[in-house]
Amino acid sequence: MSGQAESLVKYDHPVLVVTHGKGKGARKGRLPPVVAPGSAAAAGAAQTEDILDSILPPREWTEGGQLWTQSVSSAPATRLDVLHLQERLDRALRARQARETGLCPVREELYAQCFDDLIRQVTIACAERGLLLLRVRDEARTTAAAYQTLYESAVAFGMRKALQAEQGRAELTERVRSLEAENAELTRRVAEQAQRAEATERREADRREAEARRHAEDKDYFASRLGQLKAQLDAFTTASKK
Repeated sequence: MSGQAESLVKYDHPVLVVTHGKGKGARKGRLPPVVAPGSAAAAGAAQTEDILDSILPPREWTEGGQLWTQSVSSAPATRLDVLHLQERLDRALRARQARETGLCPVREELYAQCFDDLIRQVTIACAERGLLLLRVRDEARTTAAAYQTLYESAVAFGMRKALQAEQGRAELTERVRSLEAENAELTRRVAEQAQRAEATERREADRREAEARRHAEDKDYFASRLGQLKAQLDAFTTASKK
C-alpha cells in the first residue's frame, strides 16, 4: 500500500477495517490460520499471533477515506527467508546510502528492522525465545538511549564550557587591550617626565656654571681690590713712618 513505507519486517497483506460512505465493515485483524478450529494447533497459532501483535503491533493508516491495518506475518521462516532478509538488508543499505562506519541513523534504523524481523521469526518457532529476544532488544535500545542522552549532555556541557571560555577570552582580550593602552599612556608620561627632568638638569647645570663664573669673577675682583687696599695701606704706613 502507498500509505506505508517499505520495511524489512515481513507483514501480511493489508486488511480493510472500515469503509466510509456505505457503512460497511470488513475483516479486522490478521487472516485466520489454516488449521482446524478448536484444535491445539489453532490455539497455539492464536497465542503466537497475540504475542507477535504485542511485540510488533499492527500498522494502521487511512487511505482514500478507508482505514487499513496490517499485521506482521505469522508464517514460519525458512532458511531461504533468512537469506532473502539479508539480501533485502544489503539492498536497503546501498539504496539509502547508509554509512559503513560511525553513527548513521539510516543504518541504525535498517538493522533495527532486521532485528525485529528476526525476533518475529524466532517467536513463531518458540514464543519464549522471542520474548527473551524482545527483552534483549529493549535493553539494548535503553542502553543506546542512555548513551545518547549522556552524549547530548556531554556535548551541551562542552558547548557551555566553550562559550564560557570564549566569553572569558573576550573579556581577557579586552582587559589586555585596556592594560596595553594604560601602559602606553604611562610610558608616554614617563618619557615626558624624563624630558622634563633632563631639561631641569640642564638648566641647573647652566645655573651652577653661571654662578661659578660669577663667584670666580667676584673672587678675582675682591682679590684685586684687596691687593689695591693692601698696597694703599702699605703706602700709608710707610708715609707715616717718615
